Amino acid sequence: MSDPIHNVPQGIEQLLEIMRRLRDPEGGCPWDIEQDFATISPYTIEEAYEVDDAIARGDMEDLKSELGDLLFQSVFQAQIASDKGLFDFHDVAQAISSKMISRHPHVFGDESNQKSPEQQTVDWEKEKAKERERRGEHRVLDGVAMGLPALMRAQKLQKRAARVGFDWPDTTHVLDKIREEAAELEEARDRLTKDEVFEEFGDLLFVVVNLGRHLGVDAEESLRACNAKFTRRFNAIEDDLKAKGKTPADSDLAEMDALWDKAKAREKAAKKAIVTRETS
Repeated sequence: MSDPIHNVPQGIEQLLEIMRRLRDPEGGCPWDIEQDFATISPYTIEEAYEVDDAIARGDMEDLKSELGDLLFQSVFQAQIASDKGLFDFHDVAQAISSKMISRHPHVFGDESNQKSPEQQTVDWEKEKAKERERRGEHRVLDGVAMGLPALMRAQKLQKRAARVGFDWPDTTHVLDKIREEAAELEEARDRLTKDEVFEEFGDLLFVVVNLGRHLGVDAEESLRACNAKFTRRFNAIEDDLKAKGKTPADSDLAEMDALWDKAKAREKAAKKAIVTRETS
């Protein structure tokens, strides 16, 4: 006898029914039943990063799968809320629909849609500020999510503060502050406690994020790209060593540093070749 789940129309309705069944206290999955908002949250964050990874790799088939995984996280959290009598998935969908309509009066209202992307961004931020006011968030930094990656949150905090004039006027001042913080960190390394070194290191990172913001560079994306570059080049070192019958453990810093420079030169040559082909 086939399970009635196969008779539910495919798509979101079937997914919602699957989630309801998984959480059913009588015949559901024990693991799914015992979960709550907090225990599921790390999986939600992980799935969002996996969506981003699929996009970065240009893997559209994987992106389709990862978007489904992320959607399932929303369905899961909404089902937990429904079990507690708080709200359900349809309330979530209605809430985001209402928000998108109110934030796009140039599309769904009477305002002209003949606006530049920059003006639309300004209007978007104004509407978000009104929403924060309605939620009772009156401080400048209210509403910047605590769970954001640290670099991203630092950039958002600085951007908020800059809107009310709390910001350096140009990159020269930021660079001066970086040098000051670096000197303080060097001093802290030699004479301060581990906790004080920890604090000074955080100060330096925070100012570096500020420099990125002034330069129009997203700190989180920039470091992510740097991580990818480091991984790519270190993998090249391993490959070159393997061709010699060696591993990194068999090598030394001088050899690996030379191989790093070799990998770097190969990348630059490959990029130059691509530019030459595109402009020829």
